[in-house]
Parts: sequence; C-alpha cells; structure tokens
Amino acid sequence: MPARLFMSSGDMLADRRFDFARDLQLSGHLVAAEDLFVQATDLAPDFATAWFTLGEVRELLGDIKGAITAFRTAETTDPGDRNGAGLRLMRLGAAGLAGMRPTYVTALFDQYAPKFEAALVDDLGYRGPALLLAAVLDVRTAVGLPPAFARVIDLGCGTGLAARAFASVAGDIIGIDLSPRMIELARLTGLYAELDVAEIVEGLARRPDASADLILAADVMVYVHDMAPLLAEVVRVLAPGGLFAFTLESHAGEGVVLGEGLRYAYSAASARALIEGAGLMPERMEPASSRTESGAQVPGLVAVAAKG
Repeated sequence: MPARLFMSSGDMLADRRFDFARDLQLSGHLVAAEDLFVQATDLAPDFATAWFTLGEVRELLGDIKGAITAFRTAETTDPGDRNGAGLRLMRLGAAGLAGMRPTYVTALFDQYAPKFEAALVDDLGYRGPALLLAAVLDVRTAVGLPPAFARVIDLGCGTGLAARAFASVAGDIIGIDLSPRMIELARLTGLYAELDVAEIVEGLARRPDASADLILAADVMVYVHDMAPLLAEVVRVLAPGGLFAFTLESHAGEGVVLGEGLRYAYSAASARALIEGAGLMPERMEPASSRTESGAQVPGLVAVAAKG
C-alpha cells in the first residue's frame, strides 16, 4: 500500500524541508530526518503529512510518546485523516478500536488503483476470488443446486478481480466500491451491469429487499471493524437461499484486533457468532490464506453463509 498521501503545507520552505527529511528517512538516517520534520512543522504547524511522517519516524526510533503526539496532531490538522493517523493511534494503544474513516479508505485506494493488480496478485500472491469461487461451488454442489447466480453484488469490487472469477456462473453483477478510481478500472472489464461509488453498507442500503442471489466480499472485511451493520444489510438484500461469501484475516485470540498491517482480523469464534447473530447459517468457514506478506502466509478464513 502507498505509505502516505502528500498534502502540501502551502509553504514552499516547509515542503522542501519535508522532501529533504523524507530522503533522509528512506536512507535510514532517522535522527536527522526527525529534526527536519520538526523544522517543517515549525514552519507550517498545520502540515498534516509532515506530522504523520514525523510520527512514523519517532515510532521507529522507539519514541512512542512522541509518535503519539505527532499522530494526534496529524489527525487534528487533517479532519479527513486521509493518512490514517487514527489507525496508528489505535495500534499504539492511544485510542480505542474503531472503524476506518471513509476518507482514508478512498484516498488509500485512489492512490493504489493504478498498480493494484500488479501489487496484489503479482507481489502478494492474492487468491481471494479463487478461494471464494471454490467455496461457493462446493456449497452449491453439496445441496444439489446448479452453480448459477442471476444477481450478484460484488462489495469492494476494486478493479474487478472477483467479477472475473465469477463471470462464468453469474448473470448481472453489481459492483460497489468507495474509490472512484477503482470503479473506473472495474468499468473497463465490461463485466458489471452496474457500478456504484459508495461505502459498502450505504451501497447495499440502496439495493431492494431480496434482490441478490449472491453477495461477495473478497478482501473487504479487513477494512470493516464491526460486521454487524453490514450483515444486517446483507440479510435484507439476499433472496431466500442466497449466499454471502467473504474472506477474513484471522487471529488466534478473541474478538477483533487491528493488525500490524493496519487491517482488522477476526477470531473464528467471533466471526461465526456475528454471522449466526445476523440470522445467517454458516455453510463453510475454513482456514485459508488469501495472500502472502514478507514471504509468509497471512492467516485467514474463507466463509460462505446462507440465508434461510
């Protein structure tokens, strides 16, 4: 993922200090970089990107108190928190676990869109859609139903990877994504009957009752802190007998945590409880890794739940 969104301070000298500091940071000269980031924020006290990057450097230097101060200032000086300073505060234990701001997610994926597929598939070995397809087909085969879905909703559709995987078994596919640039790339696939730029819960809320046979969420729940509101809309929008298929990142503890990669991970027990609490029946919930990071498989789950 891109490290940060650069937002100019409006002060040329402060911006130059930032550029010099970034060069030092990238070359490993963290103490000198910290000094120049401080100079940049002295020149431009509302320089959100400099505050955010100062927080990163201080964390690397082991100055957690100083990092928290910098991240808090970054969050305050950019009300949209487009660099995700709030998430850094959560990870450092300086803020309670909460959802990601839509402005952050939009900024993140608008930046990521041009190299999304190369980074995810080629670099990280992403295989979420293939895992979901296999799980969905297994569920259908087990109950003696054909692998065909007339109406499919692809949540967090990105560039259309899930639509490509499910194209042979899907009729009309509707894509929902918060990033306009991702939606532009999804449109180029020609696989979608409709595309909607929206946060996924809001996008589902605009869909009619019982209007989908299959709802997909490939590599989406890692950006969802509380599944309950989403699951409520999923249940409403699914037709009787419809399926909700999704991937999760998982952990061995309890509940939901924010991992080092600033993505949410669920315990298997908490995910099952949420699914059942929403009135869905878990048909498949199996350990499976949808990607690698730093050469290691990221623990995860593939789940398929049915509406009765």
